[in-house]
Amino acid sequence: MLDDKNLLAQRDPGSTRTSAVAVTMQTDFAAEVESPATPSEVANVVLAGMGGSALAADMVKVLTADRIMVPLEVVKGYQLPNFVNEKTLVIAISHSGNTEETMSCYQQAREHGCQLAVMATGGKLFMAAEADNLPRVRVPSGGQPRMSTIYHLRGLLKLLSQFEVIDDSLYHAVATSGVWLKDQLSQWAEDVPTADNYAKQLALKLVGSTQVFYAGELTWPLAYKWKISFNESAKNVAFWNQYPEFSHNEFIGWSSHPVDKPYKVVDFRSSLERPRIRERMELTDRLLSGMRPKAEVVELQGKTLLEQLLWGLALGEIVSIYAGILNGVNPEPVALVEQLKRELS
Repeated sequence: MLDDKNLLAQRDPGSTRTSAVAVTMQTDFAAEVESPATPSEVANVVLAGMGGSALAADMVKVLTADRIMVPLEVVKGYQLPNFVNEKTLVIAISHSGNTEETMSCYQQAREHGCQLAVMATGGKLFMAAEADNLPRVRVPSGGQPRMSTIYHLRGLLKLLSQFEVIDDSLYHAVATSGVWLKDQLSQWAEDVPTADNYAKQLALKLVGSTQVFYAGELTWPLAYKWKISFNESAKNVAFWNQYPEFSHNEFIGWSSHPVDKPYKVVDFRSSLERPRIRERMELTDRLLSGMRPKAEVVELQGKTLLEQLLWGLALGEIVSIYAGILNGVNPEPVALVEQLKRELS
Protein backbone atom coordinates (compact mmCIF):
# COMPACT_ATOMS: atom_id res chain seq x y z
CA MET A 1 0.00 0.00 0.00
CA LEU A 2 2.76 2.48 0.90
CA ASP A 3 4.41 1.91 -2.47
CA ASP A 4 1.29 3.09 -4.33
CA LYS A 5 2.16 6.68 -5.31
CA ASN A 6 -1.42 7.48 -6.30
CA LEU A 7 -2.69 6.40 -2.88
CA LEU A 8 0.02 8.41 -1.12
CA ALA A 9 -0.93 11.53 -3.06
CA GLN A 10 -4.64 10.99 -2.43
CA ARG A 11 -4.36 10.52 1.34
CA ASP A 12 -1.57 13.07 1.86
CA PRO A 13 -2.56 15.94 -0.46
CA GLY A 14 -0.29 18.37 1.39
CA SER A 15 2.68 16.10 0.67
CA THR A 16 3.83 16.08 4.29
CA ARG A 17 5.76 12.88 3.53
CA THR A 18 7.97 14.94 1.21
CA SER A 19 8.56 17.74 3.70
CA ALA A 20 9.40 15.19 6.39
CA VAL A 21 12.29 13.74 4.41
CA ALA A 22 13.47 17.26 3.53
CA VAL A 23 13.86 18.12 7.21
CA THR A 24 17.60 18.67 6.76
CA MET A 25 16.77 22.09 5.31
CA GLN A 26 15.83 23.07 8.85
CA THR A 27 19.31 22.26 10.17
CA ASP A 28 20.71 25.13 8.06
CA PHE A 29 18.22 27.68 9.35
CA ALA A 30 20.12 30.86 10.18
CA ALA A 31 18.41 32.02 13.35
CA GLU A 32 18.76 35.80 13.49
CA VAL A 33 18.19 37.54 16.80
CA GLU A 34 16.35 40.82 16.34
CA SER A 35 16.98 43.48 19.02
CA PRO A 36 19.87 41.54 20.62
CA ALA A 37 20.13 41.79 24.37
CA THR A 38 23.06 43.00 26.41
CA PRO A 39 23.78 39.89 28.50
CA SER A 40 23.55 40.18 32.26
CA GLU A 41 23.60 37.60 35.04
CA VAL A 42 21.19 34.68 34.47
CA ALA A 43 20.49 32.58 37.57
CA ASN A 44 17.89 30.26 36.00
CA VAL A 45 16.11 29.63 32.73
CA VAL A 46 12.46 28.92 31.91
CA LEU A 47 11.40 27.79 28.44
CA ALA A 48 7.63 28.26 28.06
CA GLY A 49 5.70 26.60 25.27
CA MET A 50 2.96 24.13 24.41
CA GLY A 51 2.57 21.03 22.27
CA GLY A 52 4.79 20.77 19.22
CA SER A 53 6.27 24.18 19.98
CA ALA A 54 7.75 22.81 23.22
CA LEU A 55 9.43 19.75 21.70
CA ALA A 56 12.65 21.64 21.02
CA ALA A 57 12.65 22.89 24.63
CA ASP A 58 12.65 19.29 25.86
CA MET A 59 15.52 18.50 23.50
CA VAL A 60 17.46 21.53 24.76
CA LYS A 61 16.98 20.34 28.33
CA VAL A 62 18.74 17.01 27.71
CA LEU A 63 21.29 18.37 25.23
CA THR A 64 22.53 21.09 27.61
CA ALA A 65 22.41 19.05 30.82
CA ASP A 66 26.19 18.53 30.82
CA ARG A 67 27.10 22.09 29.87
CA ILE A 68 24.58 24.54 31.35
CA MET A 69 25.52 25.89 34.77
CA VAL A 70 22.10 27.15 35.91
CA PRO A 71 18.75 25.39 36.45
CA LEU A 72 16.57 25.06 33.34
CA GLU A 73 12.85 24.32 33.51
CA VAL A 74 10.32 23.73 30.74
CA VAL A 75 6.84 25.09 31.47
CA LYS A 76 3.86 23.74 29.52
CA GLY A 77 0.95 25.69 30.86
CA TYR A 78 -0.34 29.11 31.91
CA GLN A 79 1.75 29.68 35.04
CA LEU A 80 5.41 30.56 35.48
CA PRO A 81 7.14 29.30 38.66
CA ASN A 82 7.05 31.66 41.62
CA PHE A 83 10.85 31.85 41.73
CA VAL A 84 11.16 33.91 38.54
CA ASN A 85 12.74 37.36 38.93
CA GLU A 86 15.07 39.78 37.16
CA LYS A 87 17.79 37.09 37.03
CA THR A 88 15.48 34.62 35.28
CA LEU A 89 15.69 34.22 31.53
CA VAL A 90 12.27 33.35 30.11
CA ILE A 91 12.02 32.31 26.46
CA ALA A 92 8.43 32.20 25.23
CA ILE A 93 7.94 29.76 22.35
CA SER A 94 4.84 29.63 20.17
CA HIS A 95 4.98 28.53 16.55
CA SER A 96 1.82 30.43 15.67
CA GLY A 97 2.60 33.27 18.06
CA ASN A 98 -0.97 33.09 19.35
CA THR A 99 -0.84 30.32 21.97
CA GLU A 100 -2.76 31.68 24.95
CA GLU A 101 -0.84 29.73 27.60
CA THR A 102 2.47 31.07 26.25
CA MET A 103 1.07 34.60 26.06
CA SER A 104 0.12 34.26 29.73
CA CYS A 105 3.71 33.30 30.61
CA TYR A 106 5.00 36.22 28.54
CA GLN A 107 2.87 38.70 30.48
CA GLN A 108 3.94 37.23 33.83
CA ALA A 109 7.60 37.44 32.81
CA ARG A 110 7.10 41.14 32.02
CA GLU A 111 5.40 41.74 35.36
CA HIS A 112 8.24 40.04 37.27
CA GLY A 113 10.96 41.95 35.43
CA CYS A 114 12.46 38.80 33.91
CA GLN A 115 14.95 38.83 31.10
CA LEU A 116 12.70 37.86 28.22
CA ALA A 117 13.00 36.62 24.66
CA VAL A 118 10.55 35.24 22.12
CA MET A 119 10.54 32.70 19.31
CA ALA A 120 7.59 32.49 16.90
CA THR A 121 6.58 32.72 13.25
CA GLY A 122 4.68 35.92 14.03
CA GLY A 123 1.32 36.46 15.71
CA LYS A 124 0.49 38.34 18.90
CA LEU A 125 3.55 37.10 20.75
CA PHE A 126 6.00 38.35 18.13
CA MET A 127 4.17 41.65 17.84
CA ALA A 128 4.35 42.11 21.62
CA ALA A 129 8.10 41.38 21.56
CA GLU A 130 8.55 43.94 18.78
CA ALA A 131 6.59 46.55 20.70
CA ASP A 132 8.60 45.83 23.86
CA ASN A 133 11.87 45.80 21.86
CA LEU A 134 12.81 42.36 23.17
CA PRO A 135 15.22 39.83 21.65
CA ARG A 136 13.30 37.57 19.26
CA VAL A 137 13.81 34.97 16.57
CA ARG A 138 11.30 34.61 13.76
CA VAL A 139 11.14 31.01 12.53
CA PRO A 140 9.81 30.05 9.07
CA SER A 141 6.05 29.60 8.83
CA GLY A 142 3.95 27.23 6.76
CA GLY A 143 4.56 23.93 8.53
CA GLN A 144 2.83 22.37 11.50
CA PRO A 145 4.57 23.05 14.86
CA ARG A 146 5.46 19.37 15.32
CA MET A 147 7.15 19.44 11.91
CA SER A 148 9.23 22.53 12.68
CA THR A 149 11.15 21.22 15.69
CA ILE A 150 14.62 21.71 14.23
CA TYR A 151 13.80 25.32 13.33
CA HIS A 152 12.78 25.78 16.96
CA LEU A 153 15.89 24.00 18.20
CA ARG A 154 18.19 26.28 16.20
CA GLY A 155 16.29 29.34 17.42
CA LEU A 156 16.45 28.32 21.08
CA LEU A 157 20.14 27.48 20.94
CA LYS A 158 20.85 30.85 19.30
CA LEU A 159 18.90 32.74 21.98
CA LEU A 160 20.57 30.83 24.83
CA SER A 161 23.99 31.64 23.42
CA GLN A 162 22.89 35.27 22.92
CA PHE A 163 22.28 35.48 26.69
CA GLU A 164 25.58 33.62 27.30
CA VAL A 165 23.85 30.75 29.07
CA ILE A 166 25.69 28.35 26.72
CA ASP A 167 28.19 28.84 23.90
CA ASP A 168 27.22 28.46 20.26
CA SER A 169 28.81 25.03 19.66
CA LEU A 170 25.50 23.14 19.78
CA TYR A 171 23.92 25.62 17.39
CA HIS A 172 26.65 24.94 14.85
CA ALA A 173 26.60 21.19 15.55
CA VAL A 174 22.97 21.02 14.39
CA ALA A 175 24.01 22.26 10.95
CA THR A 176 26.94 19.85 10.80
CA SER A 177 24.69 16.94 11.77
CA GLY A 178 22.31 17.87 8.95
CA VAL A 179 24.84 16.67 6.35
CA TRP A 180 24.91 13.21 7.94
CA LEU A 181 21.15 13.17 8.49
CA LYS A 182 20.39 13.85 4.82
CA ASP A 183 21.74 10.46 3.81
CA GLN A 184 19.72 8.73 6.52
CA LEU A 185 16.50 10.44 5.45
CA SER A 186 16.91 9.43 1.82
CA GLN A 187 16.44 5.80 2.88
CA TRP A 188 12.88 6.53 4.09
CA ALA A 189 11.59 8.44 1.08
CA GLU A 190 8.36 7.43 -0.63
CA ASP A 191 10.15 6.15 -3.74
CA VAL A 192 12.12 3.62 -1.65
CA PRO A 193 10.05 0.39 -1.66
CA THR A 194 8.73 -1.06 1.57
CA ALA A 195 11.12 -4.01 1.37
CA ASP A 196 14.05 -1.59 1.75
CA ASN A 197 12.34 1.19 3.73
CA TYR A 198 12.62 0.98 7.52
CA ALA A 199 10.11 3.80 8.06
CA LYS A 200 7.42 2.09 6.00
CA GLN A 201 8.10 -1.21 7.75
CA LEU A 202 7.72 0.40 11.17
CA ALA A 203 4.47 2.11 10.19
CA LEU A 204 3.00 -1.21 9.03
CA LYS A 205 3.99 -2.85 12.33
CA LEU A 206 2.53 -0.08 14.52
CA VAL A 207 -0.85 0.70 12.93
CA GLY A 208 -4.04 -0.91 14.13
CA SER A 209 -3.33 -0.52 17.84
CA THR A 210 -2.56 2.12 20.46
CA GLN A 211 1.14 2.89 20.55
CA VAL A 212 3.21 3.17 23.73
CA PHE A 213 6.71 4.66 23.44
CA TYR A 214 9.54 4.25 25.95
CA ALA A 215 13.01 5.81 26.17
CA GLY A 216 15.72 6.48 28.73
CA GLU A 217 17.03 9.47 30.66
CA LEU A 218 18.83 11.03 27.68
CA THR A 219 16.38 10.21 24.91
CA TRP A 220 12.95 10.62 26.52
CA PRO A 221 12.09 13.63 24.28
CA LEU A 222 11.89 11.15 21.41
CA ALA A 223 9.24 9.06 23.16
CA TYR A 224 7.25 12.25 23.71
CA LYS A 225 7.84 13.38 20.12
CA TRP A 226 6.59 10.08 18.67
CA LYS A 227 3.55 10.22 20.95
CA ILE A 228 2.69 13.70 19.64
CA SER A 229 3.33 12.74 16.00
CA PHE A 230 1.13 9.65 16.24
CA ASN A 231 -1.58 11.74 17.92
CA GLU A 232 -1.55 14.42 15.23
CA SER A 233 -0.32 12.77 12.02
CA ALA A 234 -1.73 9.26 12.44
CA LYS A 235 -4.74 10.46 14.49
CA ASN A 236 -4.03 7.69 17.03
CA VAL A 237 -4.24 7.69 20.79
CA ALA A 238 -0.66 7.08 21.97
CA PHE A 239 1.26 7.21 25.25
CA TRP A 240 4.83 7.52 26.46
CA ASN A 241 7.01 7.09 29.52
CA GLN A 242 10.69 6.90 30.40
CA TYR A 243 13.12 4.62 32.19
CA PRO A 244 13.99 4.14 34.99
CA GLU A 245 10.72 5.67 36.31
CA PHE A 246 8.74 3.09 34.32
CA SER A 247 10.30 0.30 36.40
CA HIS A 248 8.82 1.66 39.63
CA ASN A 249 5.12 1.75 38.72
CA GLU A 250 3.95 1.30 35.12
CA PHE A 251 5.88 -1.96 34.93
CA ILE A 252 3.34 -3.54 37.30
CA GLY A 253 0.41 -2.08 35.35
CA TRP A 254 1.22 -4.35 32.41
CA SER A 255 1.20 -7.49 34.58
CA SER A 256 -2.55 -7.92 35.10
CA HIS A 257 -5.82 -7.60 33.20
CA PRO A 258 -6.97 -7.17 30.58
CA VAL A 259 -4.89 -10.05 29.29
CA ASP A 260 -5.52 -9.13 25.65
CA LYS A 261 -3.92 -5.69 25.42
CA PRO A 262 -4.49 -3.77 22.14
CA TYR A 263 -1.13 -1.98 22.19
CA LYS A 264 2.12 -1.80 20.27
CA VAL A 265 5.19 -1.11 22.40
CA VAL A 266 8.30 0.68 21.12
CA ASP A 267 11.61 0.90 23.01
CA PHE A 268 14.13 3.53 21.92
CA ARG A 269 17.57 2.22 22.76
CA SER A 270 20.67 4.36 22.73
CA SER A 271 24.34 3.43 22.95
CA LEU A 272 24.80 6.62 25.01
CA GLU A 273 22.35 5.79 27.80
CA ARG A 274 23.52 4.15 31.02
CA PRO A 275 23.96 0.40 30.44
CA ARG A 276 21.42 -0.18 33.21
CA ILE A 277 18.72 1.50 31.10
CA ARG A 278 19.17 -1.03 28.30
CA GLU A 279 19.32 -3.81 30.88
CA ARG A 280 16.03 -2.65 32.41
CA MET A 281 14.36 -2.55 28.98
CA GLU A 282 15.55 -6.03 28.05
CA LEU A 283 14.63 -7.49 31.43
CA THR A 284 11.20 -5.82 31.33
CA ASP A 285 10.47 -7.37 27.95
CA ARG A 286 11.40 -10.81 29.28
CA LEU A 287 9.51 -10.56 32.58
CA LEU A 288 6.36 -9.25 30.88
CA SER A 289 6.42 -11.88 28.14
CA GLY A 290 2.84 -13.03 27.61
CA MET A 291 1.48 -10.07 29.56
CA ARG A 292 2.15 -7.34 27.01
CA PRO A 293 3.20 -7.25 23.35
CA LYS A 294 6.91 -7.74 22.76
CA ALA A 295 8.60 -4.38 22.30
CA GLU A 296 9.63 -3.20 18.86
CA VAL A 297 13.20 -2.01 19.38
CA VAL A 298 14.40 1.12 17.60
CA GLU A 299 18.19 1.37 17.83
CA LEU A 300 19.02 5.06 17.61
CA GLN A 301 21.69 5.87 15.05
CA GLY A 302 24.41 8.48 15.44
CA LYS A 303 27.63 8.97 17.36
CA THR A 304 26.45 11.88 19.50
CA LEU A 305 23.30 12.53 21.51
CA LEU A 306 22.40 15.34 19.12
CA GLU A 307 22.68 13.03 16.11
CA GLN A 308 20.60 10.35 17.80
CA LEU A 309 17.87 12.82 18.75
CA LEU A 310 17.75 14.30 15.25
CA TRP A 311 17.70 10.83 13.66
CA GLY A 312 14.91 9.64 15.96
CA LEU A 313 12.94 12.85 15.47
CA ALA A 314 13.10 12.60 11.67
CA LEU A 315 12.21 8.91 11.70
CA GLY A 316 9.22 9.53 13.96
CA GLU A 317 7.97 12.25 11.63
CA ILE A 318 7.88 10.07 8.53
CA VAL A 319 6.70 6.90 10.32
CA SER A 320 3.70 8.72 11.80
CA ILE A 321 2.85 10.20 8.38
CA TYR A 322 2.96 6.77 6.79
CA ALA A 323 0.79 5.49 9.66
CA GLY A 324 -1.74 8.25 8.98
CA ILE A 325 -1.87 7.24 5.33
CA LEU A 326 -2.43 3.62 6.36
CA ASN A 327 -5.21 4.81 8.69
CA GLY A 328 -6.88 6.56 5.75
CA VAL A 329 -6.52 10.06 7.22
CA ASN A 330 -4.83 13.23 6.01
CA PRO A 331 -1.67 13.43 8.18
CA GLU A 332 -1.28 17.21 8.07
CA PRO A 333 -4.27 19.05 9.60
CA VAL A 334 -5.25 19.09 13.27
CA ALA A 335 -8.81 20.35 12.77
CA LEU A 336 -10.10 19.61 16.27
CA VAL A 337 -7.24 21.53 17.88
CA GLU A 338 -8.03 24.54 15.70
CA GLN A 339 -11.74 24.24 16.55
CA LEU A 340 -10.93 24.07 20.25
CA LYS A 341 -8.84 27.24 19.99
CA ARG A 342 -11.62 29.05 18.14
CA GLU A 343 -14.24 28.09 20.71
CA LEU A 344 -11.95 29.06 23.61
CA SER A 345 -11.44 32.47 22.04
